Amino acid sequence: MLRAWVSGPDTMTETTTSNGSLVGYARVSSAEQNLDLQRDALESVGCAKVFQDKASGTKEARPGLEEALAYLRPGDTFVVWRLDRLGRSLKHLIEVVTELQDREIGFRSLQESIDTTTSGGKLIFQIFGALAEFEHNLIRERTQAGLAAARARGRKGGRPRKLGPKKQELLYRLYDSREHTI
Repeated sequence: MLRAWVSGPDTMTETTTSNGSLVGYARVSSAEQNLDLQRDALESVGCAKVFQDKASGTKEARPGLEEALAYLRPGDTFVVWRLDRLGRSLKHLIEVVTELQDREIGFRSLQESIDTTTSGGKLIFQIFGALAEFEHNLIRERTQAGLAAARARGRKGGRPRKLGPKKQELLYRLYDSREHTI
């Protein structure tokens, strides 16, 4: 069992992980921004190793995150400064945390005080998952209702045609004549 005492401005708290280590991840959205605040916070709670990225959270490829996820072992706890530093969206965040749980890896967010190694932290994430599914279903229902209303008014969905009927006819005539090559 790894124990680290972390002192804050007014309190002193104990960080414990069962036979694992704390592994941190820090991300800023652009090269001009600085990772120092996040790194300091992660190191102050006892993160043995901190991975980092300087990329927008909306980008698929984040090598630091991929490296951190590959580095983690069962019993470790993955720590981020804030939830928005990890996930591109609520759905993505839940997918990552679910993957961590499947691999028996804990998750902590320092600013939101979420820790999935505790029963309360697990409950919060289950609620997040339910809310994300609810939001997804609402969006789907609204989209379907909007499409049905548009069809009822005689509108068809899809991409508009680039060629009008006259240009289509000309195109077919040129093709059928076989006088021109591409």
